[in-house]
Amino acid sequence: MFSFVKPGITGKLRKATTLAAILLVGMVGLTASTNERTGANEAALRTISNDAFSYGEKLTFAVKYKFITAGYAVMSVAPKPTTVSNRPCFDIKFTMRTTNSFDKIFKVRDTYRTWIDVDGLFPWKFQQQVREGDYKKDFSANIDQKEHLARTTKGSFKVSEYVQDVLSAFYYTRAYDIGSMKAGQSFSLKNFYDNKTHDLKVRVLGKETISVKAGKFRCIKVEPMVKEGGLFKSEGKITIWLTDDARKIPVKVSTKVAIGSIDSELVKYEGTKGTVDAKVN
Repeated sequence: MFSFVKPGITGKLRKATTLAAILLVGMVGLTASTNERTGANEAALRTISNDAFSYGEKLTFAVKYKFITAGYAVMSVAPKPTTVSNRPCFDIKFTMRTTNSFDKIFKVRDTYRTWIDVDGLFPWKFQQQVREGDYKKDFSANIDQKEHLARTTKGSFKVSEYVQDVLSAFYYTRAYDIGSMKAGQSFSLKNFYDNKTHDLKVRVLGKETISVKAGKFRCIKVEPMVKEGGLFKSEGKITIWLTDDARKIPVKVSTKVAIGSIDSELVKYEGTKGTVDAKVN
């Protein structure tokens, strides 16, 4: 997600991953077009404290290749909860589209949507619609978080407890206590993608203050450690800057690939759960 093909100098098209796939990298797992269930074992489901995001949050990013703004991406949380599997959920959507001028080179219209349990920050429902050049993909999946079973358009698969999808994993990570970690420390996530569960280790690189269109922010700098054979094994080095406060808003994502660097930068944020204390006035 957030991935599209970029042209090289010679005109050869090459796959490159940008913000969504990166931010959400390793945090990958497809979930959800749910079946309604009774609330029989509600007590068995986890509860996680979340100061990072809430209803109505909207983050807008510019996706840049070299000096060109190739497109824009929006990550938004619906203003009200939605009930899925008899549970209140955050209805979250990610959209990516290239600019009109870049459409002539390579047109992208991608939409990802997930429904995340408000209390436990795990997904019940997921939908994916990818339109990249002449490539099209539609995917939906259902995850039974009590029976640990993912029912997808490709079949049914056993999954890990509280497995994430590509979008839900990013929001779960924002609620994780990264701020207390020191440079060199890491944490791991498990995500279901296609027909298997993937592991991803995320390493904390340290802290840095950076400036983007949305402002100047103190950030926590992290790097997803992509393993050979993993989902994004050929996409190059990925670096993510998250605000060094309770919100952990992604400020910038940079991907080093064979054809150069692809950067996704925050241009606007609104509806945050609280103040963004990491912003430098």
